Amino acid sequence: MTLKENIVRDWLPRYTGIPLEDFGEYILLTNFDRYVELFAEWHDVPVIGKGLPMHGATAGDITIINFGMGSATAATVMDLLTAIDPKAVLFLGKCGGLKKRNRLGDLILPIAGIRGEGTSNDYFPPEIPALPAFALQKAISRTIREHRRDYWTGSVYTTNRRVWEHDQEFKDYLESNRIMAVDMETATIFMVGFFNQIPTGALLLVSDQPMIPEGIKSATSDAKVTAQFVENHLQIGVDSLKQLINGGETVRHLKF
Repeated sequence: MTLKENIVRDWLPRYTGIPLEDFGEYILLTNFDRYVELFAEWHDVPVIGKGLPMHGATAGDITIINFGMGSATAATVMDLLTAIDPKAVLFLGKCGGLKKRNRLGDLILPIAGIRGEGTSNDYFPPEIPALPAFALQKAISRTIREHRRDYWTGSVYTTNRRVWEHDQEFKDYLESNRIMAVDMETATIFMVGFFNQIPTGALLLVSDQPMIPEGIKSATSDAKVTAQFVENHLQIGVDSLKQLINGGETVRHLKF
């Protein structure tokens, strides 16, 4: 297996337990089991690949995958998805809200990712911006409004650092550059999607407020966010892709 095509066709089922022919043409990505469990419950389908590095479920033309946490695994799943050449990939992630006006459960529709993680440098030089597919973000925006929700928009800073809430210098950097949110995957997904000619988008859920001591994520606070907001977050993601599917729209907004 010296060709990338042969490698990913072997590895995608090995990582997920899902045969290539059982994937939908539209992909939801997540970091959390609850999203996969809810999706499977709503559509009365089994969860495939429990115990494997990535697991998921397929209903109709949509497959959801929990790929784990961090930019390295985000890059891995975006490479592996070239085996099926999906029509669109939508990341439903949690993020830290950096603005005082952000509240837990707020939705952030990123218009760009800032590449602080380093992983994406293996795909493009640092000066190349991390951008989503405009047509996919437009569909998400329309769906959010149909759900009678509001959202924030702006840039998300993607970092490999998991524990930084104590680092005032880093927090000052985030604040001074007017960044809306921070996470560990979004910019990587945008860049590796662009590298692999896969249209990508993201809709982020504010799960913590790391700029203030009382807003740092804990097991208790994360459980509350999951209980109160994850169902709506997932439903908007599913409906956004269904809008594309049922409307026959394409998100290949440019020729790669």
